[in-house]
Amino acid sequence: MNLIITMFQYPFIQRALIVGVLVSLCAALLGVCLVLKHYSMIGDGLSHVSFGALSVAVALGVSPLWISIPIVIIASFCLLRIRENAHMKNDAAIAVVSSSALAIGITVTALTTGINTDVSSYMFGSILVMNEQDVMISIVLCIIVLALFILFYSRIFSITFDENFSKASGIPVGRFNALLSVLTAVTITLGMRMMGAMLISSLIIFPALIAMRLQRSFSGVIIAAAITAVIDFLLGLVISFLLSTPTGASIVLVNLCVLLIVTAIQKVRGK
Repeated sequence: MNLIITMFQYPFIQRALIVGVLVSLCAALLGVCLVLKHYSMIGDGLSHVSFGALSVAVALGVSPLWISIPIVIIASFCLLRIRENAHMKNDAAIAVVSSSALAIGITVTALTTGINTDVSSYMFGSILVMNEQDVMISIVLCIIVLALFILFYSRIFSITFDENFSKASGIPVGRFNALLSVLTAVTITLGMRMMGAMLISSLIIFPALIAMRLQRSFSGVIIAAAITAVIDFLLGLVISFLLSTPTGASIVLVNLCVLLIVTAIQKVRGK
């Protein structure tokens, strides 16, 4: 217990705690909508785009967030447009965009700085990469994401379950799909600094899947996903510190264990 108390006295842990909780909340709320819309892998695709943008920023010596956020937002709009035009299936569109962005990032890195520690931390996550400026930017953007989600909750609920009915009701579906894409892009970019490009999509998928096994109503799933995401993040952070394991991987494994436990309990009850 003393070791855990001591852990939270380190400034880098405090920064990771603040940003991690906020990003986990944002990812959980958006994740429920994305999973229900069968668009959950957008997190994986946008994280690869974010890695490509971060690699370019590192090569140019520019603050990564200022470069990656607008690029990832543009990529989310491109994915949305491809989906609406139906020229390419969702999974194929995400695969094309993500693999292309990842290839660009790796090529730029190889031609400039090389695969160094900084770039590796973006691939696999590190709580050490966040400075005070990153924390302030992350806090402001996460609060904006949460505020917009709460403000337009009823509209987001409507387009998540039935876009045709929403159109008939006069809801501008295109605008709210775009809003959902932008919020997801911002959340992915912020969370990638800690979780890494390879693992950030788990923050979106796992809490939503766990919550759907615990609750039936949309509001219940949203609340359960938010609580699950925060608890799993805290457990993963503590385990990472105590066992000296990568933070992102620890959080994912905690989420996986919770999902398996909840699924097993459901099957036992069903029998």
